[in-house]
Amino acid sequence: MSLYGLTSQLRKAAVSIPSNIAEGQGRKSNAEFRHFLHNAAGSLMEVETQLTIAAVLCYLSRDKEAELLQQTNELGRIINGLIISVAT
Repeated sequence: MSLYGLTSQLRKAAVSIPSNIAEGQGRKSNAEFRHFLHNAAGSLMEVETQLTIAAVLCYLSRDKEAELLQQTNELGRIINGLIISVAT
C-alpha cells in the first residue's frame, strides 16, 4: 500500500469518528444515537489498524504508533462510556 493511499484512508476513518458522533446526536432516539456511536467505534478500530499498518510499512515509528494507539484507546473508552450512558 502506498503512503498516499494509507494516508487517505486514515484521514477518512479519523474524520468519520466525530462525524458519526455528531450525526447520531442529531437523531431523534437514543437507539439511533447508539447506532452512530457504534459506527464511530468501528471507525476508531479502522484508525488503529491503519496506524499498525503504517508502522509495519515503516511509515510511522513504533514509538509514535504506541503513543497514538494510547490516544485511540482513551477515545475508545470515552465512546464506550457514551454508548453505556445512552443505553440507560
